[in-house]
Amino acid sequence: MFGLFKKKSEKEKLQEKYSKMLSEAHKLSHSNRTAADKLMAEAEEIAKKIEKL
Repeated sequence: MFGLFKKKSEKEKLQEKYSKMLSEAHKLSHSNRTAADKLMAEAEEIAKKIEKL
């Protein structure tokens, strides 16, 4: 109950964004490969930021 108002750390926010981008890239890979590749590149940049933290 007390975890309801806990703020997410920067790492948790980046991990959530990373997972959303990966799932979206997977969906796009079936229809639009170039857009999926672009999303994958952005997701890899986020992964590098996560590793730095």
